[in-house]
Amino acid sequence: MKLLMLGGTEFVGRAVAEAALARGWEVTVFHRGTHAPPEGATALHGDRGSAAGLAALEEGEWDAVVDTWSGAPAAVRDAARLLSGRVGRYAYVSSGSVYAFPPTPPFDEQAPVVAGSPDATDAEDYAQAKRGGELAAAEVFGDRALLLRAGLILGPYENIGRLPWWLNRIARGGPVLAPGPRELALQYIDVRDLAAWTVEALEAGRGGAYNLVSEVGHATMEEFLESCVTVTGADAELRWTAPEDVLAAGISPWIELPVWLAPGEPDAAIYGSDVSKALAAGLRCRPVGETVADTWAWLQRIGGVAPQRPDRPVVGLPAEKEAAVLRG
Repeated sequence: MKLLMLGGTEFVGRAVAEAALARGWEVTVFHRGTHAPPEGATALHGDRGSAAGLAALEEGEWDAVVDTWSGAPAAVRDAARLLSGRVGRYAYVSSGSVYAFPPTPPFDEQAPVVAGSPDATDAEDYAQAKRGGELAAAEVFGDRALLLRAGLILGPYENIGRLPWWLNRIARGGPVLAPGPRELALQYIDVRDLAAWTVEALEAGRGGAYNLVSEVGHATMEEFLESCVTVTGADAELRWTAPEDVLAAGISPWIELPVWLAPGEPDAAIYGSDVSKALAAGLRCRPVGETVADTWAWLQRIGGVAPQRPDRPVVGLPAEKEAAVLRG
């Protein structure tokens, strides 16, 4: 198999490129040249934000392309049109955010979605931008477009900062604000499991939309944070705090306390996907302890500071705000 990876030097794109290389595929990575591609991949340089940015893709044929673009849908449209006739299948890494809010869980791939346009030239609304990207891929490739509606993604190379923040916070030790309830059911996917499923799905010739995330309750908040304590070996004490007390302190779920959402409507929407279709198509999700341990090992190799995507907010709870809640 010959794979064209649009992106491929960071997080999801890198994991997909590495998974394809591990299967013996011939991988070409199209990127801006700001990061090194995985060893063994061929590099092509360009910038999808400029008019002539796709020049390096004007020649060549591939069995499949994987596109992780999160910006304006018009960039997906332009790439798909340029590659039409020279690529077998087009996989677009979308998001569960495309579902109209609030969905009624457990919701599957037939649930209502937000409006979007393949011709949109801005990405101010993330959900609409991702939906526009889906439409752009499907407009050109039809049932040969594979739409990966990913949920929360964790694992090595994370450049959003969610799991790295928890690991570094717990590694500092001492009392740690642990938002409850302990049994809060999480739903996420390890980036390597996403990547493995993607290359297998392309090899199998799959198309259409798939919710790509673990089953509801694959891990709990307690299992997630206890795994962080275990792998860091820190002298940390998890201080479990009721969700209403966390919210009363003015703490923002998801941003200041990454991964965590208070039980209720937003939690049900993000942690309520029906993934039976992906499971039937071979999705396998590793234990949370493995994801946490491997992410910690990667953090140690790079000096403890994870990369940060410039287009995403910096996450994490300020120390003084945490201390104030713990004192209370």
